Amino acid sequence: MKSVPVKVEHEGRWVATTMGIGEDRFRIDAPLNREILYKSVVDLEEKKNQVVVTAGANGEVVCRIASVEKVLTVLKKFIVTQASAYRLNAFFMSPAVRGGVLIQDAKWEKGAIAVMKTGIWFVSQESQVCIPIEDVAGIELTSREIQEKDLNVVKIDHLAENEVVTSFVLCPMTTLQVLYNFLKEATQDSEVREEIDPLTGQVAMLVYSGMDSSAIENMLKLSHKDLDAIYERLLGMGLAEVLYVRKEVQLTAKGVRYISDSVKSPIN
Repeated sequence: MKSVPVKVEHEGRWVATTMGIGEDRFRIDAPLNREILYKSVVDLEEKKNQVVVTAGANGEVVCRIASVEKVLTVLKKFIVTQASAYRLNAFFMSPAVRGGVLIQDAKWEKGAIAVMKTGIWFVSQESQVCIPIEDVAGIELTSREIQEKDLNVVKIDHLAENEVVTSFVLCPMTTLQVLYNFLKEATQDSEVREEIDPLTGQVAMLVYSGMDSSAIENMLKLSHKDLDAIYERLLGMGLAEVLYVRKEVQLTAKGVRYISDSVKSPIN
């Protein structure tokens, strides 16, 4: 078991320690002194230069680990290929489409897909990709032309850096149908079950197209107050999140005086 330097979160602060990475388990030394089998891991989250590993039947063990990319890459590969998750071997292309346009250097990769509690993981010899479940916008069983043949694939629409991108998964049809059903079930919490009135739906569509608040108000002839009320409905339904808070100001007497003085013609 090879030991490498890492930092772990312990009692609310980050502590330097060492971690041993083996073929079937990893070990974190003092102050945690914990050994975790990869097959006991039920979830894996990726956050910049750290990972959050959740293990145990009830997810009772949570380890937050920070290290260099090379160390985390090795650890993630062991976990994804052995964790307690729905997993299968497949070809994947992720991301394949960005903004409706095929990414030029996108290619099919042979590897494994693992569906965990918070993310869909793709792992190959060359790359590791995680699609957070909360970022999945749609799952579809469709066909795609591959080497001049129409083959069935699972299409996953998801958010990445505030853009809608698309990833594809390819495997035998019998397995593909099972994967599709499993992904639909895993992402069912993101489905919209409430009725949306036409105006709210129209605003959501304009936000999706990239319009800012001022443009939406002008196009739909809405007041600032009316648009805020629609935004509150979208927020309440979990269909939107606050990007930033826009401030509306008016000048004080001091401000008015400044403007008045600045526009006065100089007296010779």
